[in-house]
Amino acid sequence: MRDSGVGRVLVASLHEAIAEVLPMRLTFYESWLTPEGLRDGTIGLAPLYAVLSFLRQEGEAYARVTAKAGAYAAEWTVASMPAMRRNWIRMLPRPLRRRAVLRRAAAIVHDSYAGNTVKWRMRRGAARVRVRGSVFCEVREPVAQPLCTFYAAIFEAMATHYALPAAVSISSCRAARAEMCEMQVTFGVDTSGSEEEHA
Repeated sequence: MRDSGVGRVLVASLHEAIAEVLPMRLTFYESWLTPEGLRDGTIGLAPLYAVLSFLRQEGEAYARVTAKAGAYAAEWTVASMPAMRRNWIRMLPRPLRRRAVLRRAAAIVHDSYAGNTVKWRMRRGAARVRVRGSVFCEVREPVAQPLCTFYAAIFEAMATHYALPAAVSISSCRAARAEMCEMQVTFGVDTSGSEEEHA
């Protein structure tokens, strides 16, 4: 992570998601997400803010790009873990696996930008996750739709990877005048809304 606090996984996953969702716009965004900066890890806050500002002007593509980026960040983080650790998490009893997944997802959120603070609390099969300092939600004017889909996608992708289907909803967003970004992670529910089968 650079002195600016921007983590490599954040800018790399954004670049990959833009390439997939907005391939015709990739060259434009590479004015800030330069190949050299991606390779050397030298992309700071100013170019990141520029990218996010222009992405917000892309309409519904913003949520698709940031959700894809969150899923990539989770996938790459899991792939970089030692195989023994990945297998150990998969073998944990479900309640402990949920907590391990929440810890790992929270670590990705923090590592994506050092200004983030993440806290979560489990209760009755669901977790309330709070993110302060979201770099995605730094806007001059309040917006109608939540901007923290990157974080929600991280928690959903991590849960799915470890065979814990989960529905993640954003209940408040700092960009919409809330004090902080808050999500609800409900385990035992897949993205289509069906219930997880309990052994």
